[in-house]
Amino acid sequence: MKIELATIQEYESVIAFYDDVTARTPEMAVYARWSKGKHPTEEGIRAYIDEGSMYVYKEGGEIIAAMAVTMYQGEDYHAIEWNQQVADNKVAVIHILAVSPGKQGEGIGSKMIREAIHLAKANGMQAIRLDALASNSPAHKLYERLGFEYRGQQHLYAENTGWTDFYYFELKQ
Repeated sequence: MKIELATIQEYESVIAFYDDVTARTPEMAVYARWSKGKHPTEEGIRAYIDEGSMYVYKEGGEIIAAMAVTMYQGEDYHAIEWNQQVADNKVAVIHILAVSPGKQGEGIGSKMIREAIHLAKANGMQAIRLDALASNSPAHKLYERLGFEYRGQQHLYAENTGWTDFYYFELKQ
C-alpha cells in the first residue's frame, strides 16, 4: 500500500470521497455520526491539505481511503493521562480515517493506520494518538488490535454530535 499526500488539485475529489463515505457507510449514524457539512467539514479538509496533513490511498486513480495525520496534538488532548508526557509538537494524531463503503472490511483501514504509524516515526514523533466517539465500538476494536491503548475519555461538544463522549487512544510503545 502506498498512500500519497493529497494536493490542492484533489480538494474536490477528497470532499466528494468524504461525502460518499458519510452517505453510504452502514451504521454511520450510530458509530461515527459524521454529517455532510458538519463533520468532516470542507474547511477542515482544506486546512489539512494546506498544511500537508491529508493523505489518500487510490486504486485506479480513485480515492478509496483517506485520513489526516497531524504532527502535533491540540489542547483537547491535554486533559488525558497519557503513558508518556511529550510536547504537543512531538505527537502525531490520526484524524478522519475513512474507507470507501465498497472497500470496507478488506483491511484497508488497518493498512492506513500502519502507514500513519510509519509516517509518525519517520517524522520523529514520540507518541501517536487518536480519538473516536464512545459509540464507535468497531473503531475501538480496530485501534486496540493495532496496538493502541484506551487512555481516557472526555465529554465534548462537536457540531455533528452535540455533547458526547470521546475516547482517546495512544499507541503502546
